[in-house]
Amino acid sequence: MGENHRRFVKALALLEMDGFVTVRQGRGRPAHDRANIARAFLAKAVFNFPHTRALIDRLHADIMLRRLCGWETQRQVPDESVFSRAFAEYALTSFPQRVHEALIQKTQSERLIGHILRDSTAIAAREKAEPKIAPTTPAPKSRRGSQTPKTPEQMTRLDRQCSGNLTAEEMLDELPRSCDVGCKTNSKRNKEHWVGYKLHMDVGDGNIPISCVLTSASVNDTQVAIPLSRLTAQRVTSLYDLMDMGYDSDQIRENSISLGHVPIIPRQKRGNQPAPSMDPHQQVRFRERTVIERVYGRLKDEFGGRNVRVRGWKKVMAHLMFGILALTADQIIRLAHPEPGASVLEPT
Repeated sequence: MGENHRRFVKALALLEMDGFVTVRQGRGRPAHDRANIARAFLAKAVFNFPHTRALIDRLHADIMLRRLCGWETQRQVPDESVFSRAFAEYALTSFPQRVHEALIQKTQSERLIGHILRDSTAIAAREKAEPKIAPTTPAPKSRRGSQTPKTPEQMTRLDRQCSGNLTAEEMLDELPRSCDVGCKTNSKRNKEHWVGYKLHMDVGDGNIPISCVLTSASVNDTQVAIPLSRLTAQRVTSLYDLMDMGYDSDQIRENSISLGHVPIIPRQKRGNQPAPSMDPHQQVRFRERTVIERVYGRLKDEFGGRNVRVRGWKKVMAHLMFGILALTADQIIRLAHPEPGASVLEPT
C-alpha cells in the first residue's frame, strides 16, 4: 500500500462510518451498497481527487483501493449516476456531519481543550449568486441611549441570539444559506470578492476541527460566533476562545464568559480613540490563532476544499464535510501517535 492507502485505512478504522449508513429495505431491485460508496467518497477526499469521474477511474485501475472500499471486481463499481444519487442522499440526511459529531464525542469529549480558534474562510462555488431581496418596509430604529427594550422588529440577529430565547439549532436555522457574493479584506488590506459560501469553523488544540457551519458568503462573522460557540460547548470542554478583530463585540464576549470561557479578541479602533492593547499574557495566547489558517490551508490543498463542483448549500456542505472528516481523522491520529521529530501542530 502507498501512503494515501495507509491514511485511508486509518481513517476508516477511526470513523466507523458503516454504522451511520441507512440500509434500504423492501421489494424491488437490490440497491447499491451505500456503505461502499461512502468509503469511496472518503477516499476521494484523502486522495484529493478533483471530481467523482477521477475517483471512479482510480477505482477501476487501483485494485487495492477498490477492495478497501468494498468491491472485488471492476464491474461491481457503480457508474457515475449512482454515485451522484448516493451523494444527494448523504447531503439530505447530513451523513458526514453526523459521523463527524460522533467522532468528536468519542475522541474529544473527555479531553480538556485549552484554546478554541474561531475563524471563517471563503468557499468559491460554481453557481450563480441569488439576487438579494430588499425589505419592503425598513425596520423601525430605536433611540440611542433609550432604556426601553427593543421590539422584535428592532432587534438585530445578534440581539435575538443573545436574548436567551433561541437554541443553537434555531440560531443556525436563521442564518442565510443561499449562494451569493462575499467580500473580505486580505492581509495586504485589499478587498477580495467571490461567489459562493463561507465556512465557519471552531478548531481545538492539535488542529482538530470541532464544529463547522456553512453560510452565505455575505454573512458577517459576528452573526455565526454565538451559535457556533454553543455548538462547540455541547461537544467539548475548553478554556479560551481566540478570535480576530472581526469578532469584536461585547455581546460575543459576554456569551463566551457565560459559557465559562475566557474570550481573547483584539478591540477595534473606535472614532478618534486608539484601540486598547491586550495584556502581555493575552498577546502570547493570541499567537495560537494563526493555527486555524493552516487547518484551512490543509482542507483546501490536501482534502478537496478547492474542488467544489456540486451546487446547493446541502451538497457543498457534504462535500466539505467529507474533507473535514479525513482531516479530523488525520489530525487525531497524529496527536495520538506523533511521528519522530514532527510537531502535531504543523503538517508534515
